[in-house]
Parts: sequence; structure tokens; C-alpha cells
Amino acid sequence: MASPATTLPATSSALDSKLKNSSAGRWGALIFGIAVVLGLSYVGFKLMGDLSRTHEATIFPYVLLGIALLIALGFEFVNGFHDTANAVATVIYTHSLEPHMAVVWSGLWNFIGVLTSSGAVAYSIVALLPVELILKVSKGSGFSMVFALLVAAILWNLGTWWKGLPASSSHTMIGSVMGVGIANQLMRGNSGTSGLDWEQVLKVGKALLFSPLVGFAGAFLLLWIVKKVLSNPRLYSAPEGTEPPPFWIRGLLILTCTGVSYAHGSNDGQKGMGLIMLILVGTVPTAYALNHAVDRSSVTTFAAVSQQVSGALTHYQLSDVAVGDAGPELERFVSTHQYSPATTVALNEMVNDIRNEAVSYGSLGDVPANMQANVRNQMYLVSESLRLMPKYGPKVSANDAKVLSNYKSFLDRSTKYIPSWVKVAVALALGLGTMIGWKRIVVTVGERIGKEHLTYAQGASAELIAMGTILAADSYGLPVSTTHVLSSGVAGTMAANGSGLQWSTIRNIAMAWVLTLPAAALLSGGLYWLFSRFAS
Repeated sequence: MASPATTLPATSSALDSKLKNSSAGRWGALIFGIAVVLGLSYVGFKLMGDLSRTHEATIFPYVLLGIALLIALGFEFVNGFHDTANAVATVIYTHSLEPHMAVVWSGLWNFIGVLTSSGAVAYSIVALLPVELILKVSKGSGFSMVFALLVAAILWNLGTWWKGLPASSSHTMIGSVMGVGIANQLMRGNSGTSGLDWEQVLKVGKALLFSPLVGFAGAFLLLWIVKKVLSNPRLYSAPEGTEPPPFWIRGLLILTCTGVSYAHGSNDGQKGMGLIMLILVGTVPTAYALNHAVDRSSVTTFAAVSQQVSGALTHYQLSDVAVGDAGPELERFVSTHQYSPATTVALNEMVNDIRNEAVSYGSLGDVPANMQANVRNQMYLVSESLRLMPKYGPKVSANDAKVLSNYKSFLDRSTKYIPSWVKVAVALALGLGTMIGWKRIVVTVGERIGKEHLTYAQGASAELIAMGTILAADSYGLPVSTTHVLSSGVAGTMAANGSGLQWSTIRNIAMAWVLTLPAAALLSGGLYWLFSRFAS
């Protein structure tokens, strides 16, 4: 009788045979090809419509925009190698779907997840960046930051993919952000830590740290409960040959694959969106610095709410405090989290300035081209100040807090938005990456985590927990790693089933998990320093 470890290569051979002989590959490629053509046509049409309003004096901003977008979408393409591939591993290894059809199906639900995403995760990544670089995104230091982040993330993701390691794109991006922030402060001669919002870094870091533990423990517990409740032996058996499982089991596994794919799109698909928006604001601020969908009627309401906010803030101002320029004071507060009485005065002044500008122009789309970036920066500083005030500022009454929160939501709608064509472009990049590079990660998840073949119950349990964990994180605007949640879930089911774990694989995944943050930080920090040498 062959040992469990020796049965896995035969499964891989069966998978290779199915890949070579699968007619679904041709149909899948055709379907995805049509989707790519339609998607690119939509992206091109919307982008050209937006750019037609910019009237740039030279072609340079458009060239820079094209290069930056290619690199940003390249990150999402490589992200598809890693994370989307995890969603299809269980349906492929249980023969619930043909490999190429599984990839197309997963791509479709990733697409839907991206389109319905809120953008909260996208801007939680942006919030980690040094405030001075966000405000100067159209300058040389801002471009150096964005390019360093994306190139470092792509290089590390490609390296781990080549080794077949389910490394985390979330970890990679957070590490890249940290590297840029620390390098920025070292280059300025400061402490090396004040350039980052460490509170936000720790918040995101906790989500990345604990989500794999939730995946392991949750999948372990769920499989244990299922074994106690459901006695059908087919659930706990490995697939026989290449035949699909019974209809109801197959339906369950396809459903869980669908859920993980959707959750991945709604969370991981956002990781590059915030950076793409920084690219758009930096290169063509006339078109993207402000949300032009905010019309005249909304501005009228905004003016009334601004008046309420100004009145609320006077409750916390000292009469003998004055501020010469509100901008530097709010930038200091947002960067250092050190509140002073001048902060409230500066905040009130800028609230009134924004109200006067919005009323005089009528709508955000009518703000003059040379003022779009400036108005956006004002709104960003006020929004971030209002986010930090409850913790570092004076104690605000419940009624005033409600007024400030309502005002902040308008500011965020005006600046923290994601155009539909950006979502479509990201979804296509994720899908294309999955179509081309899925197999390395799928083989690792399906064959190299446990010592026995993945059973139907194990696959469903791991994916149900992964789906729930990712959607829960998405609701709180927290980025988590699909890769680590699902692979740890598979490991949890192997432990619960007594199947045994391949510790060499677990060790390699753990090493990638530990090394990703410092490696990505060193890469991005070095690239930021290099790019800054050439950018004025």
C-alpha cells in the first residue's frame, strides 16, 4: 500500500493530463479574451473622456501616466499569480471544475467583487503613507514614492511566485509602504519613524498577523464540527481518479470557490487602487484630484453643513489663539498627532476656506484646473484632522461629533473615490495574472501543505472560513492576505483530519511570511532613494 506522500505526484500527473486535454481551456481563453477586449474598450473610452478635459501643455504628463498605470496594473497582474490562484485550488484538486473553467469562473467573481468594493481598503493603504508625500504626489518625491512602492512589490511577488510560495501581496505592499516612509525620514535627517502613521501600520499589521491564525483555527474547528454532524463518508474521502464529486458536494465546493473569489476581489483587488488614484492625481489632477460627480446641489448642502461644522468647532477654540497659515498647522498635526489649541483654529479656518471655494465655483467639476490639487489637499488635511481629533484633540459632545462625522463623509466622497474604469482595469489585470500564472501556487496549496490528498470536506471548510474572514476584514476596511488565510485554513483541516503536514512547505511559507515585510521595505526604501536622485 502506497504511503499518502507517494500518492500526491500521481494526482499532479492527472492534473497535467487534464490540462493538456481540456477543451475548457480553449473556451475559457475565448471567454476571457472577449472580456478583455470589452473591458479594455471601456477603460480606454472612459480614460480618454476624462483626459479630454485636462488640456495639458505638453505630452509628458500623459506619457508618465501611461508608464505609471502599466506598473500599477502590473502589480495587480502579479497579485493574480498569488492570491486569486488560491481560490481555485480546492475546486481543481477535488475535480469539481475543469482547471481552465475554474480560473475563468473565479475571474468573473473577482471582477464582480472588485466592481462592488467600497474603496475603504484602498484608502487604508494610502493612509499609511507619509502625509507630506501624499500632499506632494504631483512632485518628484511623490512620483518616486509611487514607483518605488509598486516596483518593489512586483519584484518580491515575482520572486516568491517563481519559488511557488503562497506569499502575501498584502504583506508586500505594507512592507513597501514602510520602506518608503522610513527612507523618506532618513533622507530628511529625522528619526526614521515619524514619516509613518504607526498607529495605522499597527492596525493593519494586526489584521495581517491574526487573520492566518483565524484561518487555521476556524477551519480546524469547522471540519471537526462537520465530522460530528455529517456522517456521509464521501465528504471525507479523496477524489477517485479524475471524476467529479457527487452533485451536492460539487455544488458546495463551487459555491465556496465563488465566495472566496468574490471576497478576494472586494479586498485584495483594492490594494493597488489607492496607488492608482495617487498616480492619477499626481499626473492629471485636473481630471482626478476631485470627484466631478459632486454636483451643484451637493455643494449647496455642503455649504450648509460647513456652516454647522464651523459653529461646532468654535465650542473648542480659545479666543486668544490665532494662526497665520492653516495648512502647515494641520499638516503638523496629521504628521505628528500632537494636538495644540492652534489646531482647532486652523481647522475652522480651512473649513471656511473650502466652503467659500466650493460655493464660488458651484461644483467640484468647475474648480479651475490650477486649483484642483490645492482644494483636494485642503480637503484631505481637514478629513485626516477630523479622523484624529477624537483621540488626540478635545472631548467633543455627541451632537458635535455627529456634525463633524457627516461633514467628513462629504470630504471623503469628494477625494477618496474610485472611478469605475479603474475597478475594471484592476479586475482585468487580476484575471489575466490568474489565467497565466495560477498553476505554481495551486500545486503548492493542493499538494504540498498536507501529506494526503485534499478531501471534499477539507476544501469546503478551508474556503468557507477564508471567505468569512476576508469579507469581515473588508467590512472594517482592513487588508488581509487571501493567500495566508486560505493556505493556513488548508493546514488547519489537515491537522483536524490527522492527515499530517508537510513541514518543509509550512516552513517555507512561514519564512516568506516573516521575510516579506523587511525584504519589501528594504527594496522599496532603496528604490525610493534611487528614484529620488533623478527626480526634482
